[in-house]
Order: sequence, then C-alpha cells, then structure tokens
Amino acid sequence: MNNIYVLDACALIALFNDEPGADDVERILREAFNGTAEIYMNKINIYEIYYGIYKSSGKENAEQTHNLIKKLPIIITEHFSDDIFYEAARLKSLYKISVADSIALGEAIVRNAQLLTADHHEFDVVEQHEKVKIHWIR
Repeated sequence: MNNIYVLDACALIALFNDEPGADDVERILREAFNGTAEIYMNKINIYEIYYGIYKSSGKENAEQTHNLIKKLPIIITEHFSDDIFYEAARLKSLYKISVADSIALGEAIVRNAQLLTADHHEFDVVEQHEKVKIHWIR
C-alpha cells in the first residue's frame, strides 16, 4: 500500500526556498514519482503559495511557480467532497486555524493521509485532540 500525503502550503514553500525540511519534502515527492506514494494538495493551498509569491515577487514569478507545481507528482484537488467540506468546517469551528489549513487537515483526515507540514502554531493543538497523522518536516 502506498503512503498517502496531503501537502500544506508551507511544505512546498520549504522546498522552493531550501528551508529546513526541504529534503523531507523532496524525498516524498520522489516516492510519488516512483509510484510508492500519493500526494494530494488542494487548490486553495496552492493559492496561498501563488498569492505569497505574487505579493513579494510579482505575477511572473508567481505564474512560474504555479506552472512548476503543476509538473510535480501532486494530485491537485480542485473541488472537495462533502465529507471534506464538513470535516474542514468542524475543525475550523474548534481550532484557531485558517480556512486553507482546515481544508488541508480535513482532506488528510478523510483520506486517512498524513498531513505534511511545518506549521506547529496551527496544528500542535489539533494533533493533541484529533485522530490525525501529521508528518512534521521540522
């Protein structure tokens, strides 16, 4: 059985900026290239990356990064099921997390996947109270 991951935006940001944890993200992307892992990422989490780059470096750099993301072995979820919708809303109502993070977390829970993240400030409390698998990159 393949490992299943859901990427939080900070995981790809770490990779692109060669931050701590980038090696871990790269290893998991290699697993997906080799067919031993499945990686999901919701379009709203990609939006977070696009927006951040657009704001700091302009439209051209944001579009280049978006095109790079589309070439990675990531299954981009443009829509999400009612199960993910309800789970994300439940999580958002219970914890002080962003909408994008609640969707990534909801998707990880529904897919029984590992959430690949570095956002301790968002997810530490969730990990203590929920049945969720979090793969910390740092």
